[in-house]
This record gives sequence, C-alpha cells and structure tokens, in this order.
Amino acid sequence: MQGKLITIFGGGGFVGRYVAQALLSKGARLRIAQRDPQGAMHIKPLGNLGQVQLAAADVTKPESVRRAVAGVDMVVNLVGSFDDMEAVQHAGAAHVAEAAAAAGCCGLLHMSAIGSDPESPALYGRSKAAGEKAVRDAFPQATILRPSIIFGREDQFINRFAGLIRMAAALPGDGMVPVIGADTRFQPVFVGDVARCVAACFADPQTHGGKHYELGGPQALSMLELNRWIAKTTGRDPVFVKVPDFAAKAMAFMTGWLPGAPITLDQYRMLGSDTVVAGADGLDACGLEATSLDAVAHDWLDIYRRHGRFAERVSA
Repeated sequence: MQGKLITIFGGGGFVGRYVAQALLSKGARLRIAQRDPQGAMHIKPLGNLGQVQLAAADVTKPESVRRAVAGVDMVVNLVGSFDDMEAVQHAGAAHVAEAAAAAGCCGLLHMSAIGSDPESPALYGRSKAAGEKAVRDAFPQATILRPSIIFGREDQFINRFAGLIRMAAALPGDGMVPVIGADTRFQPVFVGDVARCVAACFADPQTHGGKHYELGGPQALSMLELNRWIAKTTGRDPVFVKVPDFAAKAMAFMTGWLPGAPITLDQYRMLGSDTVVAGADGLDACGLEATSLDAVAHDWLDIYRRHGRFAERVSA
C-alpha cells in the first residue's frame, strides 16, 4: 500500500480514525471524504505532511462521490446510519461502489454488519443487505466486512451503558438498571482489530477480494452479562432488572419516535437476533488475534469509576 491513494468515506468517525491510522502506518495516502470535512481535521496529524487530504462528499449524492474517488487506487466505505437507512446504507453504498468501479479502482472495502439480512424484521438489517448486494453487483471483487458491536474509547455502546450504570449509582445501593433485550447475545470486537483487518485485506487483495467476512471478539456475551461486566469493571453493583419483551415492545412503539428515546422500534426488532460470528471469521482469515474487552477497556472506563483512575481496579 506504500504510496497508494485511498478514499475513506466516513473516515472522520469513530471507526474511521482507527482505519485511517492503520492505513497510514502502511504508507498509504488518504483522502477523508465526509459531509463536513472540518469534522475530520483530527485525522491530519496522524499522517506526515501531505499524507492526508480532506474532501466534502455525501454518499447520497452521486456526483460528490465521483469527485471523491477521482484518481484514487482504493476505496473504503464506513458510512452507516440509523436515520435514512435506505438512502445511506443501500443507495449510498451503491453510489460508492459504482463510482469506484467507474474510476478503475483496484480495491473496495465495504463495512456492513452482522445482522445484514434481506428478510430481517428490522429496516437496519434489510438496508444493510441491500447495500451489500448493490456493492457486489457494481464491484464483484469488493471485500465486505460484517462486524458485531464495535467497542473502543469513543464508542456509543459500551460507553452508553457505563453512563447509565454510573447514573444509577446516585441512588442507594448503586441503584437499579433496567436491561432491554437481556438475553440477546453479542460478540464485541475491538475497533483496533477492525482497522487492522481493513489494512490486511488491502495488503492482500488477491486473497481477500470478493470475500464476505464477519468480525467478532473472543467473548460472546448476553446483554445482561455485558452490563454486569461493565458494572464490575467500573466498581459498581446495581440491581439489574430484565425488561419483559412486551414492555420493551410497548416502549418502542409508544416512545421510539422521540429524540433520545431509550429504544426505537427498529432497534427493538434488531434485538430479536444474536449478533455473533456465524460465517467466515475475518480476523482468523487475516491472521489476527482478537482483543478482549478486559485487555483494553480499562484505558477509558476508569472515567466511570467513583475515583477515576485512582480507584482500585477489580478484574472482571
């Protein structure tokens, strides 16, 4: 990848910064493309002078996508959304793949998700599946990655539940924490491992081109087990209460449309299926070892402890 120019759509986001760092370390030059390029300024210092450029692009607008891939060697599409899912995850994915093919790019990596299924009850899963098909139709040699929940310092999953557990701790006995989808299983994968997998796929396109890979960490945990792990790691001991399915469904129907709702109807439907690796394991295929939650989470979960990093740590 030395000297190759790679466009990363959504490169300024949570996953994007790690993918950018992994590709820069291999000597690639990057064009970070997103709707607001100013939101990707933090990527610039990760590279050498002139190694990172920024571009304004919106995957729902084909012309902006074509401009962003002009003259590049490879393309990464990391863009996903819980809003306008058909426009972003289906049509947007098609625009990126079609533009990459038209530009003569030698590689395309598309980030999808475990749960991608044309028969999924959730629009999220159906739009992801439609996006995968559109990518494969336009760029047959594309590599498609389907991660489980991705965790890391800036994630909006582990941090969200850690914040809720900390809020509950303001009540006597560390409070009570309701858990929706308590028995649904996840296989959280470290964002750094996802980034290393992207770099490995581009480093050996003949092996990985045209493949579908699923990505998961070394632990498969239910939602309840994951919350208990977060609580123990942050030194909390709340009472966890399983929210009955009928109550979660009613909550999603009645309040899911509100901004900041605890759960949307589509998220409720997504919780009906486990998010664990069932197909080809991408980390194994790339010769990578999966990183556990215990190995890295203390680096940032200390902020949720009563005395921060000065608190005594307890192995989870």
